[in-house]
Amino acid sequence: MATELEEKLANLPRTPGVYLMKDATGHILYVGKARELKKRVASYFRKAGRKDLKTSVLIEKIASFDTILTNTEKEALILESSLIKKHHPRYNVILKDDKRYPCLRLNIKSPYPNLTIARKLQKNGALYFGPFSSSSAVRETLKLIHQTFKLRKCKTSTPKRRERPCLNFQMGLCLGPCSRPVDVAQYQAVVNEVVLFLKGRMPELIKNVKEEMEAAAARQDFEAAAAHRDRLFAIEKTLEKQVAFTADFIDRDVVGIARQGRSALIMVFFIRSGFLLGNRPFYFPETVASESELVTSFVKQYYEKAPFIPKEVLVSSAPEDETLLAEWLGELKGEKVYIVMPQRGEKARILEMSAQNAKKSLEEHLNAALSEEGMLDRIQKRLGLERRPQRIECFDLSNIAGTEGVGAMVVFERGQPAPRQYRKYRIKRAPGSDDYAMLREVLTRRYRQGDNKQTLPDLIMVDGGKGQLYVAVAVLKLLGYYGSFNLIGIAKKDPERGETEDKIYKPGRKNPVNLKKDPEALLFLQRIRDEAHRYVITYHRKRRLMTYRRSALEGIPGIGSKRRVHLLKHFGSLKRIKAASFEQLCAAPGMTGPVAQRLFDALKERGDNA
Repeated sequence: MATELEEKLANLPRTPGVYLMKDATGHILYVGKARELKKRVASYFRKAGRKDLKTSVLIEKIASFDTILTNTEKEALILESSLIKKHHPRYNVILKDDKRYPCLRLNIKSPYPNLTIARKLQKNGALYFGPFSSSSAVRETLKLIHQTFKLRKCKTSTPKRRERPCLNFQMGLCLGPCSRPVDVAQYQAVVNEVVLFLKGRMPELIKNVKEEMEAAAARQDFEAAAAHRDRLFAIEKTLEKQVAFTADFIDRDVVGIARQGRSALIMVFFIRSGFLLGNRPFYFPETVASESELVTSFVKQYYEKAPFIPKEVLVSSAPEDETLLAEWLGELKGEKVYIVMPQRGEKARILEMSAQNAKKSLEEHLNAALSEEGMLDRIQKRLGLERRPQRIECFDLSNIAGTEGVGAMVVFERGQPAPRQYRKYRIKRAPGSDDYAMLREVLTRRYRQGDNKQTLPDLIMVDGGKGQLYVAVAVLKLLGYYGSFNLIGIAKKDPERGETEDKIYKPGRKNPVNLKKDPEALLFLQRIRDEAHRYVITYHRKRRLMTYRRSALEGIPGIGSKRRVHLLKHFGSLKRIKAASFEQLCAAPGMTGPVAQRLFDALKERGDNA
């Protein structure tokens, strides 16, 4: 051990804090917290004693460390979590989830809340329910709620005033707050029932609906009683489909773990009021952490932003600082939370079931990974690449009649799309009619020196033939990157020339690469090209629509940029603005009578000339 490290160790205080282990280049390898910094950090450098795999691998790379002192161990816990999210150290367990699972969002701040599908949880006072395992599952639940409860179906944050009620009101599926006065307390009663339904409080909900049905029958309001009866049948039918797991009606999450080599998967069962509402897997492709550290990291990272924290969390291995974690969860929830490690009985059976599901899901992930890794090996071999294309970046362009030119880049890592790393480029300098100039601008902006915030690729794909390929070669040579990674162009087949498959071009090669012997490899490359095409076309349509909306309202005296925004926000679309009456235009925010008249006349004239 270097003298400098020995001096730092000797001067460490015996107080709570966070430590950051670094390699020789200063990169952070690991972030941890300690009740007593001196004792915890020194344990890494003691020669005596057995060390787990992660610690053994880590200490070989540690060149220095930094510490941050905190007043309490709980402050250290929170700071540790924050630093892990900021630096993503290699040897910490990072809870990554490639797709954001859908939730249902209820904006309780509105006097007439509605349910919407959300994938991003925000601390805005709204209630979130989920996550659901798929988009189809959340839509099915939303459909059932809309059929069973008279919650408004419109998607706006507050009901827009309507002269006539919508079809849902006429069908008896909505109370109609958009067109008629609805008592807030009456609407809130419906909201409370929806909350009970989504929280899995079925027995309590059934009891409430039965009481409402009997009360309506007692006052001889048989139409209302029949409506309550139908709602009761729908709720009971839903209850029959749910799996009863426990008889104590306690909310709990069950955290099952499966491991194979350095891969691990955590499967969480969501049990509400004794019924299994769903599950969710968390996959870790490579980790050397112990099972205890896996559990600890999962609990800290997942429940920090979870829409709901249950009364109990069942785990198979005791987490580090179990008491502190339970206390922290209790503070987040607002009441006591228990972390339980059952050894026998009903809870142990549920935990084993979760672990079995985790094992099955892990095997599926590993089989899929093997298939993807094998495909990358085949691509490398068939194309004669210098290295395995772990990261592939593909570029495509779009414009219409030389206007609104845009470009896009999609990224595939280990054979799978990485949507969060996709990039969109609005063409700023190149003429929209010149594809080569547009491609040159996009590639230059992506790979120019000093703009390497992203990891550089192993393989670049450009959509096009030899012309596009040699533009890419010229750009990379100019930027000093040519030869640093592989480069190909993919061109569509030309049936008029008798071509039966797309062509793959490489720099310095006259003829395309022959992939007839491996059609799956060509299909894989086409899939990447098609994803780039889909992404750039979607972006181009959005740009075109924005331009259309802007231009249709431009040139009208009194309608500036702010009024255009207010009008589109108020009416929801340009089509509705055009269909609005003079009185409706006058009622829009920020409008005056003379300006509304000019707008009404201009839109009518343009409509007649269309």
